[in-house]
Amino acid sequence: MKKYFIAGILVWAPMAVTIWVITWGLGLLDGVFGSVMQAIIAVFPSQFSGDLQHFRDLPGVGILIVVAVIMATGLLAISFAGQWWMKVWDRFVNRIPVVRSIYSSVQQVSSTLFSGSGQAFSKALLIRYPHADSWVIAFQTGIPAKEVTAKLGDDYVNVFLPTTPNPTSGFFMIVPRAQTIELEMSVEEALKHIVSMGSVPPSSPVGLNAIQSPNHF
Repeated sequence: MKKYFIAGILVWAPMAVTIWVITWGLGLLDGVFGSVMQAIIAVFPSQFSGDLQHFRDLPGVGILIVVAVIMATGLLAISFAGQWWMKVWDRFVNRIPVVRSIYSSVQQVSSTLFSGSGQAFSKALLIRYPHADSWVIAFQTGIPAKEVTAKLGDDYVNVFLPTTPNPTSGFFMIVPRAQTIELEMSVEEALKHIVSMGSVPPSSPVGLNAIQSPNHF
């Protein structure tokens, strides 16, 4: 019974987690559309509230509209006219005292993370943590700021140390480059290794071999 139960978990767990992540993402998109529609309903006259609410409640419409708006914005942003409008918008937002701090910070972070030419999460490294006799897997995220470099020296790197099994939280650290070991595994393989708490070795099939091998249990 234990063997069959574990084999069933190995089959259903990846699918369940995948469905949960997709559902969370779709719910986030639908939530954005819902917030915009609630603002529109509050502004428009009350005689339109019923029709607008009915349109809001149509299944899947919010997700499709948000995805279409994101795609259209991206298409416009890469055009010459779109780049000009983005510059005008950035200058306008940067004149608002409180908003400019939040907007510029988020803009810099998103540009670094989603840009293919950036250094964020470009390498998987081994670093010593929490003491000199233990090692953890971290990701190189760039080089220290100029002020930090002026005080510490040039031979340092920024790293992000994710937690397990939730890699979305972790620690930002500045460590000497000489005390890091670059791994040959890709960032994706290293992330899988971290999420699995070291039980899934890089570049190894997951789940299927465990089911096919009775000795595993």
